[in-house]
Parts: sequence; C-alpha cells; structure tokens
Amino acid sequence: MVKELLPGRRRFTAGSVLADIALVAWFAFALFPILWMVLLALKTPAEQTSTYFVFSPTLENFAIVLSDRGTALTSVDFTSTLITSVISCAGAVLVSLVIGVPAAYAAGRWKYRGSNDVMFTILSFRFAPELMVIVPLFVIYHQIGLFDTRVGMIWVLQLVTMPLVVWILRSYFQDLPEDLEQAALLDGYTRRRAFVMVALPLVRPGIAAAALLAFIFAWNNYVFALILTGNEASTVTVAITKFLGGGGQAYYNLTAAAAVIAALPPLILALSIQRYLVRGLSFGAVKA
Repeated sequence: MVKELLPGRRRFTAGSVLADIALVAWFAFALFPILWMVLLALKTPAEQTSTYFVFSPTLENFAIVLSDRGTALTSVDFTSTLITSVISCAGAVLVSLVIGVPAAYAAGRWKYRGSNDVMFTILSFRFAPELMVIVPLFVIYHQIGLFDTRVGMIWVLQLVTMPLVVWILRSYFQDLPEDLEQAALLDGYTRRRAFVMVALPLVRPGIAAAALLAFIFAWNNYVFALILTGNEASTVTVAITKFLGGGGQAYYNLTAAAAVIAALPPLILALSIQRYLVRGLSFGAVKA
C-alpha cells in the first residue's frame, strides 16, 4: 500500500538530496566573496593579505574610512559620498516614480500603432552602453553648470531608473482587471481619480519592488559618477576605488570596510519593504 504524504511533508529521494547538496554548494560559492569581504574588513593592515579565517577582529577599518584619516588617504570624504549617494539615488527614484508610474499606466492600458516599438525604445535606454552618451553629457553638464552637483547626479541617474520603473509597472497595470476602473467611472470617478484611488493602491507591491530595483541600479552605477563628478558630488562607488590606490598603496582592508558600509543602505531598504518586495516580485515584476 502506498503511504500518502501529509500536506507539507516532503518525500526525500536520492535525486532531491543531490539537488539540495548542489543548491547548498552553489549558495556557498555565491556567498563566499561577501563573507571574505566582511572578514577582510575586520582584519588589521598586517593581516589584509593573509588567508586566515581565525584572527582578532577589529572595527578600526570602519572608523578610518569614516574619519579624516580615510579622507587624507583618498582625498575624498567617504561620509559625504555616502550622503550624496543616498540623496542622488533617492532623488532619481522619486523622479522616476512621479513620471514613470503614469507612463507605465498609459502604456499598460492603451494600445496604438507602434506602442510596442515605443516601449522597446524606452527599454533600450536602460541597456544601451553608458559610454555612448557620456561624452555629450560631459560637455552639456559643463556648459549648464550641472557638473559635480547632486542635482546633476539625480538627473543623470533617472536615465538609468526610469526605463526600469516603466517596464516593471507596465506589466502590473496590464494584469490589473480593467473592470475595476470601469466600475469606478460608472460611479462618477474621473479617469485621473480612478487611477489614483483604484489602480494605484492595487499596484503598491509593484511600486515597492520597482523602487527598490531602481535604487539598487542607481546605487551601483559607476560610469556616470566617475565622469560627471569631482570631489563635491562623488558617490560611494567611486570613493571605494580610491582606497585601492591612495598614496600609491592599496588598502584592501579599508576597501572592504568601505564596501561593507556602502552595501548597508540598499540592504536596509530591502529589509524595510521586504513584505511588499516578496509579494511584488512574485506577483509580476519579474515578467518585465
């Protein structure tokens, strides 16, 4: 007699065990660089090239990175770059949401000749090499006074985040039953009010997922920050690399400490909206 499994109880077979072992091995391989970076950030300068796993951890590297001693090594204030990154990325995401959410709604609701071509063009802005536009942007930024400013970084980073927001949220609005908005219109709602009061609340998980992904993409951008900023509006992605060549010497432990600090804002943001993020990614964001 075949014994049926209770709901939620898993049948272990040789194949499933091998699959679990392979999955654990893959996770260990993928997470090892992160573990090594954290360990390196806790090592002293004398231990930074060692491969020991057992040592006396120290937080001095983090203190140096955030202090004037780190600024003296890199000629860039890392704390200021951290604040600039938060302001620039948050500003770019905010601009992208204000403009991108209505654009995604329009793209998801109305079809016209060439609409797919228009959406593909918007998406191509995201995947186009940044080096294609960096030279004209460099000239324009110098001429209109946006070079090495936070406003300039917000404006250029929204070029990265806007296509992402539009494409992700477009699929959400397409999956949303249009009958809900039609019912609101029959109740006397205007099209704008139906969008704000009916459609927008239903896609909040998608907005959270799109905002987080856009923030991460903006946070990791390196080329625009390297070319379009100096010391005033430099971001953490540029500041981290300064520790690799400051004073003609590579400070691997300080670089690792700076990388750990730089990873915290996106991590905190992801944890804070985890409830919406999991629902949003599983509901439809990955379709984009």
